This record gives sequence, C-alpha cells and structure tokens, in this order.
Amino acid sequence: MDVSPFSTNGALVLANAPEDVDKDKFYKQILAYSGIVVAVGPAIAWLVMVVPGWM
Repeated sequence: MDVSPFSTNGALVLANAPEDVDKDKFYKQILAYSGIVVAVGPAIAWLVMVVPGWM
C-alpha cells in the first residue's frame, strides 16, 4: 500500500519530511491514514462492483 509508513514509498515520505515536522506525530498520521484507506477502500470497491444501482 502506497500510503503505509511500512511501504517503500511511505518510508521515503517519512524520511524526507521537513526538519520542523515531528517525525513521531507524522508517522502516526500516515499510519492512521493508511488504516482509514484499508477500512474504506474495500467498502467503496464493494459498493461499486457488487451492489447494483447504488449510484
């Protein structure tokens, strides 16, 4: 997953954050965002692909 701090892209974003950013807080924000994407992404995909006429 591209937004996870455990992926290559997420680790690069975290490592290249500006010096004035609190790295621990930024790490937790990226981790929370990736959790939201993991929770909401499949639900949206299910709505689009499985539920007929939801739009």
